[in-house]
Amino acid sequence: MSPRANGNARRISPELGGASVRDRLHSLEDCGDAASLRSAVGELCAEFGRVTRIDILTMAEAEKRRALCFVRLESEAQELRLMASLGVARFGNDVLVIVDLPGGPGRRVL
Repeated sequence: MSPRANGNARRISPELGGASVRDRLHSLEDCGDAASLRSAVGELCAEFGRVTRIDILTMAEAEKRRALCFVRLESEAQELRLMASLGVARFGNDVLVIVDLPGGPGRRVL
């Protein structure tokens, strides 16, 4: 099984638009609802090509919440550049961007 298939994609940190990828991905954690997260993920991914689909699922385990963002771009070449630049993996046919969300009492689940 390849590293991309099992979720162990290599992590690298190139620069995008003056902010590091780590900073840009970290900023997604501030999204308070699914609409704003979808918009922010779409904006980030659009730098690599036309986004054709974004599906977002949320999950919670103990005190940790995450959003699983399944993204498709117009071409596989664009998706490969996105994966290499962001250090994310493929899940099935989709590019998977995982966002850690704030948790705790009083927070709404997306």
